[in-house]
Amino acid sequence: MPKGYIIAHITATDPEGYPEYVRRDTPILEKLGAKFIIRGGQHEVVEGTSGDRHVVIEFPSYAEALAAYNDPEYQEVADIRRRCADSTIMVVEGAA
Repeated sequence: MPKGYIIAHITATDPEGYPEYVRRDTPILEKLGAKFIIRGGQHEVVEGTSGDRHVVIEFPSYAEALAAYNDPEYQEVADIRRRCADSTIMVVEGAA
């Protein structure tokens, strides 16, 4: 079964408030099966445009990634990100 991923491109608009989101989302997502593959780090945009921060989170399946994103506890914390950052978030099925 292919793995599932949450992929995010984020630009913090409130750099002082954003760390609260990171601190609170990690244990929730890990409890739901998340493995953080990419979280920030050095990057270079070689084509197109992008946010300032990139995150790839792996889950055992697409269904589990989608369920984690929609989890009520996570969504409560996601409101912090929505207030403190511009984000593009997608749930993607991995290659078979």
